[in-house]
Amino acid sequence: METRIKTYGEFYKFYLTEHQNKTSRTLHFVGTFLVFVLAGLFIWYGGGWKWVFVPLVGYGFAWVGHYFFEKNKPATFKYPLWSLISDFKLFFEILFGKRSFDGAKD
Repeated sequence: METRIKTYGEFYKFYLTEHQNKTSRTLHFVGTFLVFVLAGLFIWYGGGWKWVFVPLVGYGFAWVGHYFFEKNKPATFKYPLWSLISDFKLFFEILFGKRSFDGAKD
């Protein structure tokens, strides 16, 4: 039986090990960026039913990265909230230069 991660700090360390590939990180970054763009547009202009595209775009890019480049299963299924928080955390760490797109350089 697999042990569940108990703290967010432990989880984020695990999250980073699952996000080492440069292409995968780039796809995560683009997907999260598009989430902000779509949310801004839908707030400004009204999105109605189009809000369904926000998680589809965000998770779609990330899952392509996991399936084709990381070759692992997204932690979203086991730790949904911590994964979502970590996606945004990694986005801002890359944006502000704390981490690079290439996980091997972190």
